[in-house]
Amino acid sequence: MNIIRVTALAVFCCLAFAAAADATSQYSVDDQAVDELFASAEQMDNVDEAMTGFNALAMQDADHGKQPAVAFALAWTLGYLGIHRFYLGTSTGVGLGYIFTLGGCGIVATVDWIMLLIEVIEVQNFDSYVDNNSFFMWTGN
Repeated sequence: MNIIRVTALAVFCCLAFAAAADATSQYSVDDQAVDELFASAEQMDNVDEAMTGFNALAMQDADHGKQPAVAFALAWTLGYLGIHRFYLGTSTGVGLGYIFTLGGCGIVATVDWIMLLIEVIEVQNFDSYVDNNSFFMWTGN
């Protein structure tokens, strides 16, 4: 019985190797096209030109160092435990309220998740969520 398993495994490995080798032989690089692409490229001397339209506040706010994307990810994965609220600097009582009610039966945690998603897309009032001791963080301090 072991001989059959070993033989089947060897045949499978040989077929997989042959299929992989055949698949890679289908691709080629057109060196002339790559050289033309680099020749027609334009070098940017100023990094600020490349960053035009980039919302730096969405990545990190300099005042408190909290990132909306991190708060959103925590709300998405562990929102019912209020881990995102601890990250945002809420009081221990609010965090325990999230834990004991499982995020207000999931409703409060879901609304937090939606509000943080909006903040990740377009930072408007993220500062009002940081160090907010209200159980409903979207209602204000």
